[in-house]
Amino acid sequence: MKKLLRGILDFRKNLLPARLEQFHKLAAGQSPDVLFITCSDSRVAPNWFASTDPGDLFVVRNVGNLVPPHDPQDHPESDHSVEAAIEFAVENLKVSDIVVCGHSGCGAIHALAGGLRKLPPSGLRNWLSFAEEPIRHRSDNFIGSEDLSNEDYLSQFNAFQQIENLKSYPKIKDRWDRGELRLHAWWFDIGHGSVYAYRPKLKKFALIDEKTGEEILGEI
Repeated sequence: MKKLLRGILDFRKNLLPARLEQFHKLAAGQSPDVLFITCSDSRVAPNWFASTDPGDLFVVRNVGNLVPPHDPQDHPESDHSVEAAIEFAVENLKVSDIVVCGHSGCGAIHALAGGLRKLPPSGLRNWLSFAEEPIRHRSDNFIGSEDLSNEDYLSQFNAFQQIENLKSYPKIKDRWDRGELRLHAWWFDIGHGSVYAYRPKLKKFALIDEKTGEEILGEI
């Protein structure tokens, strides 16, 4: 907490004066072009590793970077917080891209790999149950990167699976089918500070280096 408060003081003294005009503009509204869904893990900082500014990303964070599948019955007991953010980003902000970003050493994946039955009944167990069944299965469209631990492999597969969950939302599927919305699965390697992107032709995640980055830019 002391570091947090000192950081605010440092921001006010050393950074805010040069960015004040930018914040004045942001006060009038936001127009991000990316919905970024990632884990609550404190080590995952998209504004840092993607060098983005305030207003660039509409961010949703939750344990395990999960997107619960669309619930056509709209059960009141279902968790609708992620769905609400998705709807707002797609319908109101008109984002052109959605990124789901998993990461190495994920605690949620560790719990899933160990079996949710080992967890006591709780909100965490209920939340992670959204991913329990899908993560047991493999897709013909996913291989996984080489030299990964089992849990990091599952973490990559989990990020890949959330893209399929996004397509279960009719408004997203419709825009995706018409080429008006792009869906991306990313994965952050904490130990190396590297970001990977799922490449459909390779059926696995590839490091976003100069070559892969240029390829992705050419597709946008």
